[in-house]
Parts: sequence; C-alpha cells; structure tokens
Amino acid sequence: MRASVYLAILSAALGSAAPPLRFCLDPNNLPFSNDRGEGFENQIAALVAGELKRPVEAVWWAQRRGFVRNALTSGLCDVVPGIPTSMDSLLATRAYYRSSYVFVSRSSVPPRSFDNPALRRLRIGVQIVGDDYANTPPAHALSKRGIVNVRGYRVAGNYNEPNAPARIIDAVASGEIDLAIAWGPLAGYFAKREPIPLYVSTVAVEPGRSQIPLSYDIGMGVRKGDFELKRAVDGALERSRDRIAKILREFNVPYE
Repeated sequence: MRASVYLAILSAALGSAAPPLRFCLDPNNLPFSNDRGEGFENQIAALVAGELKRPVEAVWWAQRRGFVRNALTSGLCDVVPGIPTSMDSLLATRAYYRSSYVFVSRSSVPPRSFDNPALRRLRIGVQIVGDDYANTPPAHALSKRGIVNVRGYRVAGNYNEPNAPARIIDAVASGEIDLAIAWGPLAGYFAKREPIPLYVSTVAVEPGRSQIPLSYDIGMGVRKGDFELKRAVDGALERSRDRIAKILREFNVPYE
C-alpha cells in the first residue's frame, strides 16, 4: 500500500481525538520523501504515527540550509526524520538505521578505499553542498590525498527537477564519470533503477587512517527540551524495528 493512501486511512480511522503528529518532510527528495508518499521516510513516519495512535500530518519543507530552524524550532512541525543523531541543533531520538558513503561503479570490482591507486586514474564524481569541493566527507578525504580528478555534483541539484540528487548516479550509468562516491541510501536506491547494472560497495576505512567519519547513525529529531515526545518516538521506533528494516531493504538502502 502506498504510504500516502496509508496515511489517509490512518488519519480517518483515528479521527480528531488525538492531535496530529506533524512531520517535516521534503516534497522532492527521493528516496527519502516526496509529496506523493513514495519515499521510505514517508513510510517510516506513517509507522511511528500509527504506533502512537495519532494522525500524521506532513509539513512540506525543502531540506536546505536553515531547515531545522525554520521548520522545527519555529514550531511548524514536531518531528524531522532522517537526521544524523549527532546533530546538536535538535533533540535526537534513537537511531533506526546506520549507513555510510559508498562507491558506485559500472565495474563489478570497484575500489575499496580512498587509498586505492586506481582512484588517481578514474573520473570521479563526488557530492558537494556548495562551491567548496572539500565540504563533504568524501570530497575532503580525496582532497587530503591530493586526488583532483574530481567532478562535483550538488546534493540539492536543480530543485525544479524531479530526483535532482540522482544526477551523480545517472553520470556513472551514462559513462560521464567512472566512479561516484555518494551517500548510501541515495546511491542504493537510484543505482538499482538505472538501465545498466551498477555496483555499490561501502567505502572501507582502515582503523586510525581517517579522522573523517563516513558512516552515520540516523534517527529522528524533535525540539530541544521535548523529552516526552522523544521518549514516545523512541518507543515507536523500537516497536517498529523489524518493519523499518523491511522498508529499508525494499529501498535497497545499504545499512548496518
């Protein structure tokens, strides 16, 4: 059942007895969420609301700079899904998955680490946030090693287009680049949907070799001080653990 249909049924069944649980969701950010309820965060939000016996309400807000301040802190929504639990601008829940940056390649034997000499010969695509090519963990790791044969693909992309962040994966499939280094959930989802086989592998980091984390615990966030809601969401996530794992597998999310 599509998440949008599930949300409508859930809200109707619960009526107005319980206040809605308002999730801040991006309307154009697959595989995480969109305004048609097709993302895995749409589905996980539905699970959490259902566990808490509250109707769910989506507050659509693009996840750009100032997202937490403008949407959550200001009171427009109650919960933000899909955030690193290390974020200090909100109160984070327990993690419901852990993922990492990955290599995406047309080769079935992709490089396993940033220290593979082959990286100096390949056309590499890396996700960037702004104009500073050293502003994401993989870009910074490549820069530290003097690897400059790199092309940047903005995480946000052109927001007027559907699935803009997928351009880095499209570039591997088309042969524009040989290798992409991208956030695991995005890479796993879009690589599976390309017209040719693409191979996804976790970036290996030798213990003590890198001070830059490439794997992150992902949870939900509520406003600072809202410990009651945090405890409620923590409980819902724990009770939904197996169902969340099933959703992540269906979306081909590399997770630990």
